[in-house]
Amino acid sequence: MNLKQLSEHLKLSQTTVSRALNGYPEVSEATRQRVMKAARDLHYSPNLRAKGLATGRAQAIGHVLPISTQHEMVNPIFGDFISGAGQAYAGAGYEIVISLVGDDDEEAAYRNIRLRGSVDGIIVHGPRMKDPRIPLLTELGLPFVVHGRASQIDTPYSWLDTNNLRAFTRATEFLLDLGHRRIGLINGLEFMDFAFRRREGYVTALTARGLAPDPALMRSGEMTEVYGFRSAQEMLAGPDAPTAFLASSMIAALGVRRAIHAAGLEMGRDVSVITHDDDLGYLGNGQDVPLFTATRSSVRAAGTRAAEMLLQLIREPGHPPLTQMMEAELIIGSSTGPARR
Repeated sequence: MNLKQLSEHLKLSQTTVSRALNGYPEVSEATRQRVMKAARDLHYSPNLRAKGLATGRAQAIGHVLPISTQHEMVNPIFGDFISGAGQAYAGAGYEIVISLVGDDDEEAAYRNIRLRGSVDGIIVHGPRMKDPRIPLLTELGLPFVVHGRASQIDTPYSWLDTNNLRAFTRATEFLLDLGHRRIGLINGLEFMDFAFRRREGYVTALTARGLAPDPALMRSGEMTEVYGFRSAQEMLAGPDAPTAFLASSMIAALGVRRAIHAAGLEMGRDVSVITHDDDLGYLGNGQDVPLFTATRSSVRAAGTRAAEMLLQLIREPGHPPLTQMMEAELIIGSSTGPARR
């Protein structure tokens, strides 16, 4: 079925149907829903090439990933984000274009994308504290949404983020309420904005209780299972070992659990662990009872919402920047308990 046949079936003009399918604001919500339902029922699939020619758009969204061992994009969490974003793209008739570039070639890659007009917008991943991609994309005039924030950028821009500072303040307070005073932080790379904010939350909670943060109990690195294992193993072997850990990733937390067991201890009884849980489809946090107490925020939901925000910016050129803060839930699992005397 083509657009003309769908329009005839609905007794609407092709322009109205096209605008409804593309989410233009001048079409009423009732008409939009009617058109979308008919398109689904009749298995209408737009010709993306023809649609692009008609709208002057590429009908594609770009994700540019630097090839680096010191970057969070090596983390498989990216797959869940793309799954969520892909649902929103598909519903709007957009495709995903993923570009892998060298760490020193990012600026040239973005300029080339803008010159070729190969995408209509960009999702920016893994923002650093002072991320040069934000002023660059602003200069290029290419619609973009940042998954996260850049604390040292003052220029207004669109972003969607989890309240990492609040999540780790709350997690640290929970451990303090259980009587823990030696709490190890196994964090991500702290030039990344999310990791910086998580450390700030941890430090804020300790300081509020009159406890001085101990550098010997803080680690920053790529969030792998081996990193979690080695970091926890080093701390547990010290003369004043921590009674609890706060991990920035479920993957690193699995390494922490392995280190606890290797030391002949039991997680939840001898040593408590709280992790950040992105509610991943491929890495669940237990079955009926969560394995880890966790600050939970769905990265798949974040992908869907970030894509929706970007599509709105593409539909409405000149729209002011869009921002959204997602709050993390504190999920109680079997990995935490009172500090042992």
